[in-house]
Amino acid sequence: MKCLVLLSGGVDSTTALHWACREHEPLAALSFRYGSNHEERELACAEYQARALGIPHCVVDISPLAAHLSSALLSGAAAIPSGDYGEENMRATVVPFRNGIFLSVAAGIAESRGAKGVVIAAHAGDHAIYPDCREPFMRAMEQAMKQGSYEGVQLLRPFIAMSKIQIVELGAQLNVDFSQTYSCYCGGEKHCGRCGTCRERREAFAIAGVTDPTVYEC
Repeated sequence: MKCLVLLSGGVDSTTALHWACREHEPLAALSFRYGSNHEERELACAEYQARALGIPHCVVDISPLAAHLSSALLSGAAAIPSGDYGEENMRATVVPFRNGIFLSVAAGIAESRGAKGVVIAAHAGDHAIYPDCREPFMRAMEQAMKQGSYEGVQLLRPFIAMSKIQIVELGAQLNVDFSQTYSCYCGGEKHCGRCGTCRERREAFAIAGVTDPTVYEC
């Protein structure tokens, strides 16, 4: 299937891009500039990964929206709480309806480019605090995309029931260069090692038994 792949430049979306290359026909990798603390480092990794696979990389600038959204992810590194994803304070990192916004734009671009599907890397580990990563939301969004497009654009979510550990294992099988991925919500040169996404990343590599190339501050 001809598709677009949402590519942030992190572990999950990069693995999804490699998966799509194996299972489908990616026409482009789609990234968003939306004013997050870590977007420059993520986008650099996304560009690297797309180029390495010979896939066009499309960056959509929706950064003016940041002025109208409330999230620690848009407020500077000092606003990022420390802790695991399951902790209540990590809700501060939610960007309201982010995946809904991304997928709405992606559906329009997909239909314009003749793609029949959009790939998103939402996974089970996201479900605790991110409502727009859960399967009920994804099912509703898929119906909206199908009903709102002439070609019935599909929403492909291969990792929706998978853990981060399983994604790392799959990425290793697909020869993903994890050294060229970025996750930290603080956006520093090194991963902070304290925020929820850093903790999840480090734990996933350790449990999967895959070498973690990430340099952490602590």
